[in-house]
Amino acid sequence: MKLKMLSRTTCTVLAGCALVGALSACAPIVIGGAAVGTLMAADRRTAGSQVEDEGIEMRAASRIREQLGDSVHVNVTSYNRQVLLTGEVPTAADGQRVEQIVLGVENVRSVVNDLAAMPNSSLTQRSNDTFITGKVRASFVDAKDLYASAFKVVTERNVVYLMGRVTQREATRATDIARGVNGVRKVVRVFETISDDDLRRGFAQQPTPSTPAPVTQDPAAQPRN
Repeated sequence: MKLKMLSRTTCTVLAGCALVGALSACAPIVIGGAAVGTLMAADRRTAGSQVEDEGIEMRAASRIREQLGDSVHVNVTSYNRQVLLTGEVPTAADGQRVEQIVLGVENVRSVVNDLAAMPNSSLTQRSNDTFITGKVRASFVDAKDLYASAFKVVTERNVVYLMGRVTQREATRATDIARGVNGVRKVVRVFETISDDDLRRGFAQQPTPSTPAPVTQDPAAQPRN
């Protein structure tokens, strides 16, 4: 009997699904949306920036846990020292408190606070979000006109957040791909936009930009069944 080869997309999604088992109600703080230290060689940040981002994520998560415990579910994702906060907190005041905690972490340049004042999401919802993230990443890998490693992908309650240093064409293309993934309700872009010339010159060796990346919600993103 012949064995059928799995597509690259299927393999990537299955690998993403394996992360679901790591989810636990006892671990409400999520760091970075990815395993620490992965994709360093192919990332568009400098190696120093990547290590710095990992440190920011760990320090921020630790301080949030120390001060708020399990009452919140916060995802901490840092890219080029800009921190994205997603998840749920009991009140809007708690969301502001989390933001101030993170702003106090060494080397944080800015914070994008998209925390929702609502009960913590269920394990089922978080598992589904992990699966969606895997599907989006797999779709980027399968796209022949994108560098998948240029993007960080975070999913929260079916909303996909995209981070990275990308050209306008790459941003538009990635948004279109993410929007087409089944289950995605909305796409939020937290990109640092670079020019095609910057990309050709090897922008990663340039100094870290001093202004935060703009946050845009994809107006064309619609709920999908």
